[in-house]
Amino acid sequence: MKVGFIVNPLAGIGGRVGLKGSDGQDIVDKAFSLGAVCEAPAKARKALERLLELKDKIDLVTWPGPMGETIARELGFRPQVIGRLADEITTPHDTEAAAADMAAMGVDLLLFAGGDGTARNVHDAIGSRIPVIGIPAGVKIHSAVYADTPAHAGDAAKLFLSGSGRIQIKEAEVMDIDETAFREDRLSARLYGYMSVPNVRNLMQNAKAGSVSTEHETMVSIASDIISKLEEDVCYIIGPGTTTRAIMTSLGLANTLLGVDAIRGRRLIGTDLNEAGLLSLLDEMDAQGIPTKVIVTVIGGQGYVFGRGNQQLSHRVLRRVGKENIVIVATESKMLALNGKPLLVDTGDAEVNEMLTGYAKVITSLNRTMAYRISC
Repeated sequence: MKVGFIVNPLAGIGGRVGLKGSDGQDIVDKAFSLGAVCEAPAKARKALERLLELKDKIDLVTWPGPMGETIARELGFRPQVIGRLADEITTPHDTEAAAADMAAMGVDLLLFAGGDGTARNVHDAIGSRIPVIGIPAGVKIHSAVYADTPAHAGDAAKLFLSGSGRIQIKEAEVMDIDETAFREDRLSARLYGYMSVPNVRNLMQNAKAGSVSTEHETMVSIASDIISKLEEDVCYIIGPGTTTRAIMTSLGLANTLLGVDAIRGRRLIGTDLNEAGLLSLLDEMDAQGIPTKVIVTVIGGQGYVFGRGNQQLSHRVLRRVGKENIVIVATESKMLALNGKPLLVDTGDAEVNEMLTGYAKVITSLNRTMAYRISC
């Protein structure tokens, strides 16, 4: 079978530096100026590694250099390299051209690494003509065309390619948000269309589920539980989301809905902090002998705790904070909607991922918790 392989090397570049996305050359330039590094290639590699057993049984088609060729050759594949990069910095036009060319060549499956913007580019180029599997590598991943982890993307591809037609195809949503509104602390998401994906259980993610107004009272109840336990001489890093926003609102503090803030003594001491800002804050707290805790919520429909939409809380930050100082909050309905699937972490560091796995307590309302498994 013929497999297309596309990597958007710039996907997710804005996450750790607090830019909440990577769409647009100005954002890419700003991310590099803040010290961002490309992490998508490493995630794409994790997926392609899962196909090594099929290396001599599939024809891999990819684009030059950072868009797939480099990774494929490093892993020992002998890919057919098509297309040409117009510049050293790749663009959405490169992704669209690559996807269109591969569809025209009749690939049986298109494996691509990126985020929601990349999914939109692929959709614009090929629609639902051929099956695709997204390798999650972006800051925000609302689309259901992605596997829930990079490794699972490779596993899903392997099942499909080895299935001899037994794997059914289904339609999955391509979602994206307005990044300009996102950076202005407004969430505006929309459905852009559908693409075809292999119907493999427990490997592909659901579209992100938003919070509904009926859960407002539960969020307030969770906020009451957290506030009743706040310690004056502890620094609290508050992750993004509507559930954590309820905590800040109940405290009468402004917060960044889609960013990371910090409080101490019920006062705001940091707003919209990126990874560097959080590490600096930890240095300051350590110097004063003040412990730090992280309060984070779960992405509805997907179950991610770290690695989606909160990359500022990087493996460097979490390693220093420690698992014992992480507080997870989520409404009970959000947890039940996972249908038993574990919570997920993808910090980009295998050791920290392993540190975070196991069972954790999730606060679901005032004086009410559940134990839930975390996987990576």
